[in-house]
Amino acid sequence: MRNASRSAGVVLLLALFELAAVAAQSAPPNVVMIISDDQAWTDFGFMGHADIRTPHLDELASESLVFTRGYVPTSLCRPSLATLISGLYPHQHRIVGNDPLKRPGTSREDMLRHIRRIPKLPELLGRKGYVSHQSGKWWEGSHWLGGFNEGMTHGDPRRGGRHGDEGLKIGREGMQPVLDFIDRSSEKPFFVWYAPFLPHTPHNPPKRLLKKYVTESRPVELSRYYAMCEWFDETCGELLAHLDERGLAENTLVVFVTDNGWIQRTTSTSVPDDWRFRFAPKSKRSPYDGGLRTPIMLRWPGRIRAGMSQKLVSSVDLAPTILAAAGLEPAPSMRGINLLNVGNKGKPSDRAAIFGATYSHDVPEINNPSAGLQYRWSVSGRWKLIVPRDNSAASELYDIVSDPHEVKNLAGSHAEVIAQMTKLIDDWWPARSTPES
Repeated sequence: MRNASRSAGVVLLLALFELAAVAAQSAPPNVVMIISDDQAWTDFGFMGHADIRTPHLDELASESLVFTRGYVPTSLCRPSLATLISGLYPHQHRIVGNDPLKRPGTSREDMLRHIRRIPKLPELLGRKGYVSHQSGKWWEGSHWLGGFNEGMTHGDPRRGGRHGDEGLKIGREGMQPVLDFIDRSSEKPFFVWYAPFLPHTPHNPPKRLLKKYVTESRPVELSRYYAMCEWFDETCGELLAHLDERGLAENTLVVFVTDNGWIQRTTSTSVPDDWRFRFAPKSKRSPYDGGLRTPIMLRWPGRIRAGMSQKLVSSVDLAPTILAAAGLEPAPSMRGINLLNVGNKGKPSDRAAIFGATYSHDVPEINNPSAGLQYRWSVSGRWKLIVPRDNSAASELYDIVSDPHEVKNLAGSHAEVIAQMTKLIDDWWPARSTPES
Protein backbone atom coordinates (compact mmCIF):
# COMPACT_ATOMS: atom_id res chain seq x y z
CA MET A 1 0.00 0.00 0.00
CA ARG A 2 2.86 2.32 0.93
CA ASN A 3 4.58 1.63 -2.42
CA ALA A 4 1.31 2.23 -4.23
CA SER A 5 0.87 5.54 -2.44
CA ARG A 6 4.44 6.46 -3.25
CA SER A 7 3.88 5.57 -6.92
CA ALA A 8 0.69 7.62 -6.97
CA GLY A 9 2.55 10.52 -5.43
CA VAL A 10 5.29 10.33 -8.07
CA VAL A 11 2.67 10.24 -10.84
CA LEU A 12 0.90 13.23 -9.33
CA LEU A 13 4.16 15.13 -9.01
CA LEU A 14 5.07 14.41 -12.62
CA ALA A 15 1.62 15.51 -13.71
CA LEU A 16 2.02 18.76 -11.80
CA PHE A 17 5.39 19.35 -13.47
CA GLU A 18 3.81 18.73 -16.86
CA LEU A 19 0.96 21.12 -16.08
CA ALA A 20 3.45 23.74 -14.95
CA ALA A 21 5.39 23.31 -18.20
CA VAL A 22 2.22 23.67 -20.25
CA ALA A 23 1.20 26.73 -18.24
CA ALA A 24 4.61 28.29 -18.80
CA GLN A 25 4.34 27.67 -22.52
CA SER A 26 0.84 29.12 -22.67
CA ALA A 27 1.67 32.18 -20.53
CA PRO A 28 1.69 35.38 -22.59
CA PRO A 29 5.27 36.40 -23.39
CA ASN A 30 6.98 39.47 -22.11
CA VAL A 31 7.60 41.90 -24.96
CA VAL A 32 10.72 44.04 -25.35
CA MET A 33 10.66 46.46 -28.27
CA ILE A 34 14.10 47.83 -29.21
CA ILE A 35 13.93 50.86 -31.50
CA SER A 36 17.04 52.31 -33.09
CA ASP A 37 16.96 56.05 -33.77
CA ASP A 38 18.34 57.29 -37.12
CA GLN A 39 20.32 54.31 -38.43
CA ALA A 40 20.52 53.04 -42.00
CA TRP A 41 19.42 49.50 -42.84
CA THR A 42 22.97 48.71 -43.95
CA ASP A 43 24.67 49.79 -40.72
CA PHE A 44 24.84 46.55 -38.75
CA GLY A 45 27.30 43.69 -38.80
CA PHE A 46 24.55 41.16 -39.51
CA MET A 47 23.47 43.23 -42.51
CA GLY A 48 26.97 43.07 -43.94
CA HIS A 49 28.57 46.35 -42.93
CA ALA A 50 32.33 46.00 -43.21
CA ASP A 51 33.30 48.44 -40.45
CA ILE A 52 30.53 49.01 -37.91
CA ARG A 53 30.73 46.58 -34.98
CA THR A 54 27.38 45.43 -33.58
CA PRO A 55 28.22 42.13 -31.83
CA HIS A 56 25.18 42.10 -29.52
CA LEU A 57 22.69 42.78 -32.29
CA ASP A 58 24.54 40.26 -34.47
CA GLU A 59 23.95 37.65 -31.78
CA LEU A 60 20.30 38.68 -31.50
CA ALA A 61 19.98 38.32 -35.28
CA SER A 62 21.44 34.80 -35.14
CA GLU A 63 18.65 33.87 -32.70
CA SER A 64 15.85 35.72 -34.51
CA LEU A 65 13.69 35.62 -37.57
CA VAL A 66 15.25 38.53 -39.46
CA PHE A 67 13.29 40.29 -42.20
CA THR A 68 16.04 41.99 -44.18
CA ARG A 69 13.50 43.79 -46.37
CA GLY A 70 11.60 45.55 -43.63
CA TYR A 71 10.19 49.07 -44.00
CA VAL A 72 8.72 51.84 -41.92
CA PRO A 73 5.84 53.72 -43.60
CA THR A 74 7.51 57.12 -43.28
CA SER A 75 11.07 58.34 -42.79
CA LEU A 76 10.60 60.73 -39.88
CA CYS A 77 10.75 59.75 -36.23
CA ARG A 78 7.51 61.02 -34.66
CA PRO A 79 5.07 59.57 -37.20
CA SER A 80 7.12 56.38 -37.43
CA LEU A 81 7.01 55.90 -33.66
CA ALA A 82 3.27 56.60 -33.64
CA THR A 83 2.87 53.74 -36.10
CA LEU A 84 4.81 51.40 -33.79
CA ILE A 85 2.61 52.21 -30.81
CA SER A 86 -0.68 52.03 -32.75
CA GLY A 87 -0.26 49.70 -35.72
CA LEU A 88 -1.72 52.44 -37.95
CA TYR A 89 -0.34 54.20 -41.01
CA PRO A 90 0.45 57.90 -40.47
CA HIS A 91 -2.53 59.03 -42.52
CA GLN A 92 -4.70 56.98 -40.14
CA HIS A 93 -3.24 58.19 -36.85
CA ARG A 94 -2.68 61.69 -38.37
CA ILE A 95 0.63 62.26 -36.61
CA VAL A 96 2.42 62.92 -39.90
CA GLY A 97 5.18 65.33 -38.84
CA ASN A 98 7.30 66.23 -35.85
CA ASP A 99 5.77 69.62 -35.04
CA PRO A 100 2.79 71.70 -36.12
CA LEU A 101 3.49 74.54 -38.52
CA LYS A 102 3.91 77.69 -36.44
CA ARG A 103 0.68 79.61 -36.75
CA PRO A 104 -1.28 81.81 -34.37
CA GLY A 105 -3.51 79.68 -32.17
CA THR A 106 -1.68 76.40 -32.92
CA SER A 107 0.59 74.63 -30.45
CA ARG A 108 2.37 71.31 -30.03
CA GLU A 109 -0.24 70.33 -27.47
CA ASP A 110 -2.88 70.41 -30.22
CA MET A 111 -1.24 67.40 -31.87
CA LEU A 112 -1.72 65.33 -28.73
CA ARG A 113 -5.41 64.90 -29.51
CA HIS A 114 -4.50 62.07 -31.90
CA ILE A 115 -2.68 59.86 -29.41
CA ARG A 116 -5.75 60.02 -27.19
CA ARG A 117 -8.09 58.56 -29.82
CA ILE A 118 -6.03 55.80 -31.44
CA PRO A 119 -5.35 52.21 -30.25
CA LYS A 120 -2.16 51.92 -28.20
CA LEU A 121 -0.20 48.74 -27.58
CA PRO A 122 0.36 49.28 -23.83
CA GLU A 123 -3.36 49.81 -23.23
CA LEU A 124 -4.37 46.83 -25.35
CA LEU A 125 -1.82 44.59 -23.65
CA GLY A 126 -3.01 45.88 -20.29
CA ARG A 127 -6.29 44.04 -20.88
CA LYS A 128 -4.25 40.82 -20.66
CA GLY A 129 -2.58 41.84 -17.41
CA TYR A 130 0.57 43.40 -18.87
CA VAL A 131 2.45 46.20 -17.17
CA SER A 132 4.46 48.56 -19.37
CA HIS A 133 7.38 50.97 -19.30
CA GLN A 134 8.46 53.75 -21.67
CA SER A 135 12.01 54.97 -22.10
CA GLY A 136 13.78 56.93 -24.82
CA LYS A 137 12.11 58.74 -27.70
CA TRP A 138 8.47 59.64 -27.04
CA TRP A 139 6.73 62.61 -28.64
CA GLU A 140 3.15 62.23 -27.43
CA GLY A 141 3.21 64.13 -24.16
CA SER A 142 3.61 62.18 -20.95
CA HIS A 143 4.21 58.44 -21.10
CA TRP A 144 0.75 57.87 -19.64
CA LEU A 145 -0.85 59.33 -22.79
CA GLY A 146 0.59 56.31 -24.57
CA GLY A 147 -1.03 53.96 -22.08
CA PHE A 148 2.19 53.09 -20.24
CA ASN A 149 1.99 52.24 -16.54
CA GLU A 150 5.45 53.67 -15.97
CA GLY A 151 7.85 55.76 -17.97
CA MET A 152 10.59 58.36 -18.03
CA THR A 153 9.04 61.07 -20.23
CA HIS A 154 6.94 63.81 -18.59
CA GLY A 155 6.13 65.69 -21.81
CA ASP A 156 5.71 69.08 -20.11
CA PRO A 157 6.77 71.77 -22.62
CA ARG A 158 7.47 74.16 -19.73
CA ARG A 159 10.21 71.75 -18.62
CA GLY A 160 11.65 70.98 -22.03
CA GLY A 161 9.20 68.27 -22.99
CA ARG A 162 9.10 67.68 -26.74
CA HIS A 163 10.43 64.34 -27.96
CA GLY A 164 11.41 62.43 -24.84
CA ASP A 165 12.91 64.83 -22.24
CA GLU A 166 14.05 62.69 -19.28
CA GLY A 167 13.54 59.55 -21.35
CA LEU A 168 16.40 60.55 -23.63
CA LYS A 169 18.87 59.77 -20.85
CA ILE A 170 18.31 56.03 -21.25
CA GLY A 171 21.30 54.32 -22.84
CA ARG A 172 23.40 57.44 -22.92
CA GLU A 173 23.39 57.71 -19.12
CA GLY A 174 22.86 54.07 -18.19
CA MET A 175 20.12 51.46 -18.31
CA GLN A 176 18.94 51.32 -14.70
CA PRO A 177 15.35 52.61 -15.12
CA VAL A 178 14.53 49.84 -17.61
CA LEU A 179 16.40 47.14 -15.70
CA ASP A 180 14.69 48.12 -12.45
CA PHE A 181 11.28 47.98 -14.12
CA ILE A 182 12.00 44.46 -15.39
CA ASP A 183 13.05 43.37 -11.90
CA ARG A 184 9.90 44.84 -10.34
CA SER A 185 7.60 43.38 -12.98
CA SER A 186 8.92 39.89 -13.67
CA GLU A 187 5.96 38.25 -11.87
CA LYS A 188 3.63 39.70 -14.52
CA PRO A 189 3.90 39.86 -18.31
CA PHE A 190 5.57 43.15 -19.20
CA PHE A 191 6.01 45.39 -22.23
CA VAL A 192 9.19 47.46 -22.56
CA TRP A 193 9.52 50.36 -25.00
CA TYR A 194 13.28 50.89 -25.34
CA ALA A 195 13.82 53.71 -27.84
CA PRO A 196 17.13 55.34 -26.87
CA PHE A 197 18.37 58.56 -28.42
CA LEU A 198 21.00 56.45 -30.22
CA PRO A 199 22.73 56.57 -32.63
CA HIS A 200 20.91 59.89 -33.17
CA THR A 201 22.81 63.18 -33.06
CA PRO A 202 24.57 64.57 -31.14
CA HIS A 203 27.20 62.15 -32.31
CA ASN A 204 29.30 62.28 -29.13
CA PRO A 205 30.37 58.67 -28.50
CA PRO A 206 32.70 57.63 -25.68
CA LYS A 207 36.34 58.14 -26.65
CA ARG A 208 37.05 54.43 -26.16
CA LEU A 209 34.62 53.69 -29.01
CA LEU A 210 35.51 56.62 -31.23
CA LYS A 211 39.18 55.64 -31.38
CA LYS A 212 38.19 52.32 -32.98
CA TYR A 213 36.86 54.13 -36.03
CA VAL A 214 39.16 57.09 -36.56
CA THR A 215 41.42 56.63 -39.60
CA GLU A 216 43.29 59.03 -41.84
CA SER A 217 41.04 58.26 -44.78
CA ARG A 218 37.69 58.41 -42.95
CA PRO A 219 35.96 61.75 -42.30
CA VAL A 220 35.59 62.35 -38.59
CA GLU A 221 31.83 62.84 -38.98
CA LEU A 222 31.58 59.28 -40.25
CA SER A 223 33.84 57.95 -37.50
CA ARG A 224 31.59 59.52 -34.87
CA TYR A 225 28.47 58.05 -36.44
CA TYR A 226 30.02 54.57 -36.64
CA ALA A 227 30.98 54.77 -32.98
CA MET A 228 27.43 55.83 -32.08
CA CYS A 229 26.09 52.69 -33.75
CA GLU A 230 28.39 50.55 -31.60
CA TRP A 231 27.36 52.50 -28.48
CA PHE A 232 23.72 51.73 -29.25
CA ASP A 233 24.66 48.07 -29.71
CA GLU A 234 26.33 47.99 -26.30
CA THR A 235 23.17 49.22 -24.59
CA CYS A 236 21.12 46.56 -26.39
CA GLY A 237 23.58 43.97 -25.15
CA GLU A 238 23.10 45.13 -21.57
CA LEU A 239 19.32 44.89 -21.87
CA LEU A 240 19.41 41.43 -23.45
CA ALA A 241 21.94 40.17 -20.91
CA HIS A 242 19.63 41.28 -18.11
CA LEU A 243 16.82 39.16 -19.54
CA ASP A 244 19.21 36.19 -19.58
CA GLU A 245 20.43 36.79 -16.02
CA ARG A 246 16.85 36.96 -14.72
CA GLY A 247 15.82 33.80 -16.56
CA LEU A 248 13.29 35.74 -18.65
CA ALA A 249 14.65 35.33 -22.17
CA GLU A 250 12.84 32.07 -22.93
CA ASN A 251 9.41 33.63 -22.63
CA THR A 252 10.18 37.08 -23.97
CA LEU A 253 9.41 38.25 -27.49
CA VAL A 254 12.15 40.67 -28.51
CA VAL A 255 11.25 42.96 -31.40
CA PHE A 256 13.84 45.09 -33.18
CA VAL A 257 13.23 47.91 -35.68
CA THR A 258 14.61 51.36 -36.54
CA ASP A 259 12.38 54.44 -36.61
CA ASN A 260 13.95 55.73 -39.83
CA GLY A 261 17.19 55.61 -41.74
CA TRP A 262 20.24 57.86 -41.75
CA ILE A 263 23.11 58.30 -44.18
CA GLN A 264 25.85 60.42 -42.65
CA ARG A 265 26.81 63.43 -44.71
CA THR A 266 30.51 64.24 -44.66
CA THR A 267 30.66 67.18 -47.07
CA SER A 268 28.66 70.36 -47.39
CA THR A 269 26.64 71.36 -50.45
CA SER A 270 25.83 74.60 -52.23
CA VAL A 271 22.32 74.59 -50.75
CA PRO A 272 22.06 77.26 -48.02
CA ASP A 273 21.83 75.78 -44.51
CA ASP A 274 21.86 72.25 -45.96
CA TRP A 275 24.90 71.26 -43.90
CA ARG A 276 23.00 71.75 -40.64
CA PHE A 277 20.81 68.71 -41.40
CA ARG A 278 23.90 66.44 -41.42
CA PHE A 279 22.20 63.62 -43.30
CA ALA A 280 22.29 62.79 -46.99
CA PRO A 281 19.33 63.68 -49.23
CA LYS A 282 18.33 60.06 -49.89
CA SER A 283 17.98 59.13 -46.24
CA LYS A 284 15.95 60.63 -43.39
CA ARG A 285 12.79 62.51 -44.49
CA SER A 286 13.05 61.12 -48.02
CA PRO A 287 10.99 58.52 -49.94
CA TYR A 288 14.10 56.44 -50.58
CA ASP A 289 15.22 53.22 -48.89
CA GLY A 290 18.02 55.07 -47.09
CA GLY A 291 15.29 56.59 -44.95
CA LEU A 292 12.64 53.87 -45.04
CA ARG A 293 14.21 50.45 -45.03
CA THR A 294 15.08 48.63 -41.79
CA PRO A 295 15.86 45.13 -40.64
CA ILE A 296 12.98 43.83 -38.51
CA MET A 297 13.81 41.07 -36.03
CA LEU A 298 11.64 38.81 -33.90
CA ARG A 299 13.12 36.54 -31.23
CA TRP A 300 10.95 34.21 -29.16
CA PRO A 301 12.88 31.04 -28.27
CA GLY A 302 11.02 27.86 -29.09
CA ARG A 303 8.20 29.72 -30.81
CA ILE A 304 9.83 31.53 -33.73
CA ARG A 305 12.35 29.74 -35.91
CA ALA A 306 15.52 31.75 -36.45
CA GLY A 307 16.63 32.58 -39.97
CA MET A 308 16.81 35.25 -42.64
CA SER A 309 13.75 36.16 -44.71
CA GLN A 310 13.47 38.21 -47.88
CA LYS A 311 9.72 38.69 -47.47
CA LEU A 312 8.51 42.26 -47.56
CA VAL A 313 7.27 43.40 -44.16
CA SER A 314 6.35 46.72 -42.61
CA SER A 315 6.41 48.17 -39.13
CA VAL A 316 2.60 48.32 -39.32
CA ASP A 317 2.83 44.53 -38.88
CA LEU A 318 4.46 44.73 -35.46
CA ALA A 319 1.44 45.73 -33.36
CA PRO A 320 -0.75 42.91 -34.79
CA THR A 321 2.13 40.48 -34.28
CA ILE A 322 2.70 41.48 -30.66
CA LEU A 323 -1.01 41.32 -29.90
CA ALA A 324 -1.26 37.87 -31.49
CA ALA A 325 1.66 36.64 -29.37
CA ALA A 326 -0.22 37.83 -26.30
CA GLY A 327 -3.42 36.06 -27.39
CA LEU A 328 -5.21 39.28 -28.36
CA GLU A 329 -6.95 40.36 -31.55
CA PRO A 330 -5.71 43.43 -33.41
CA ALA A 331 -7.83 46.57 -33.41
CA PRO A 332 -10.15 46.74 -36.45
CA SER A 333 -8.27 49.77 -37.81
CA MET A 334 -4.93 47.93 -37.96
CA ARG A 335 -3.99 46.93 -41.50
CA GLY A 336 -0.80 44.95 -40.86
CA ILE A 337 -0.35 41.18 -40.78
CA ASN A 338 0.69 38.76 -38.05
CA LEU A 339 4.34 37.96 -38.74
CA LEU A 340 4.20 34.90 -36.49
CA ASN A 341 2.32 33.18 -39.31
CA VAL A 342 4.98 34.18 -41.82
CA GLY A 343 7.77 32.96 -39.58
CA ASN A 344 6.33 29.71 -38.26
CA LYS A 345 4.19 28.38 -41.08
CA GLY A 346 6.05 29.67 -44.08
CA LYS A 347 2.93 31.31 -45.46
CA PRO A 348 3.64 34.03 -47.95
CA SER A 349 2.16 37.41 -47.23
CA ASP A 350 -1.22 37.84 -48.85
CA ARG A 351 -0.47 41.47 -49.60
CA ALA A 352 0.42 42.53 -53.12
CA ALA A 353 2.71 45.28 -51.89
CA ILE A 354 3.75 47.41 -48.94
CA PHE A 355 3.11 51.14 -48.80
CA GLY A 356 4.09 54.40 -47.22
CA ALA A 357 4.26 58.16 -47.61
CA THR A 358 6.49 61.07 -46.66
CA TYR A 359 5.33 64.40 -45.34
CA SER A 360 6.69 67.81 -44.45
CA HIS A 361 8.50 68.04 -41.12
CA ASP A 362 6.07 70.66 -39.83
CA VAL A 363 2.38 69.76 -40.13
CA PRO A 364 0.33 72.37 -42.06
CA GLU A 365 -3.06 71.07 -40.90
CA ILE A 366 -3.20 68.97 -37.77
CA ASN A 367 -6.34 67.06 -38.81
CA ASN A 368 -5.56 66.70 -42.52
CA PRO A 369 -2.64 64.38 -43.41
CA SER A 370 -2.90 65.22 -47.11
CA ALA A 371 -1.99 68.86 -46.51
CA GLY A 372 1.65 68.04 -45.79
CA LEU A 373 1.97 65.07 -48.15
CA GLN A 374 5.09 65.03 -50.34
CA TYR A 375 5.26 61.49 -51.76
CA ARG A 376 3.45 58.18 -51.65
CA TRP A 377 5.43 55.04 -52.43
CA SER A 378 5.06 51.30 -52.78
CA VAL A 379 7.30 48.24 -52.96
CA SER A 380 6.05 45.18 -54.82
CA GLY A 381 8.45 42.35 -55.57
CA ARG A 382 11.56 43.87 -57.08
CA TRP A 383 9.91 47.20 -57.93
CA LYS A 384 9.63 50.41 -55.95
CA LEU A 385 7.47 53.27 -57.21
CA ILE A 386 7.62 56.80 -55.79
CA VAL A 387 4.69 59.05 -56.68
CA PRO A 388 5.10 62.78 -55.89
CA ARG A 389 2.18 64.84 -54.63
CA ASP A 390 3.14 67.53 -57.13
CA ASN A 391 1.32 66.51 -60.30
CA SER A 392 3.89 68.30 -62.44
CA ALA A 393 6.68 66.04 -61.14
CA ALA A 394 7.34 62.61 -62.62
CA SER A 395 7.13 59.34 -60.73
CA GLU A 396 10.31 57.36 -60.06
CA LEU A 397 10.67 53.60 -60.51
CA TYR A 398 13.54 51.47 -59.22
CA ASP A 399 14.51 47.82 -59.36
CA ILE A 400 15.60 47.71 -55.74
CA VAL A 401 16.79 44.11 -55.92
CA SER A 402 19.51 44.90 -58.44
CA ASP A 403 19.74 48.58 -57.48
CA PRO A 404 19.17 48.76 -53.70
CA HIS A 405 20.48 52.31 -53.40
CA GLU A 406 18.08 53.62 -56.06
CA VAL A 407 20.61 55.03 -58.48
CA LYS A 408 18.94 54.25 -61.82
CA ASN A 409 15.42 55.57 -62.38
CA LEU A 410 13.63 53.17 -64.78
CA ALA A 411 10.37 55.10 -65.03
CA GLY A 412 10.95 55.89 -68.70
CA SER A 413 10.82 52.24 -69.82
CA HIS A 414 8.19 50.49 -67.68
CA ALA A 415 4.90 52.29 -68.19
CA GLU A 416 2.83 49.18 -67.45
CA VAL A 417 4.53 48.58 -64.09
CA ILE A 418 3.99 52.23 -63.17
CA ALA A 419 0.30 52.06 -64.07
CA GLN A 420 -0.24 48.88 -62.04
CA MET A 421 1.60 50.15 -58.99
CA THR A 422 -0.02 53.58 -59.13
CA LYS A 423 -3.39 51.85 -58.92
CA LEU A 424 -2.19 49.85 -55.91
CA ILE A 425 -1.11 53.06 -54.20
CA ASP A 426 -4.42 54.80 -54.95
CA ASP A 427 -6.33 51.80 -53.62
CA TRP A 428 -4.23 51.88 -50.45
CA TRP A 429 -4.69 55.63 -49.84
CA PRO A 430 -6.04 58.00 -52.48
CA ALA A 431 -4.76 60.99 -50.45
CA ARG A 432 -8.04 62.85 -50.40
CA SER A 433 -8.14 66.47 -49.35
CA THR A 434 -10.17 65.49 -46.28
CA PRO A 435 -8.73 63.27 -43.54
CA GLU A 436 -9.57 59.60 -43.20
CA SER A 437 -11.95 58.92 -40.37
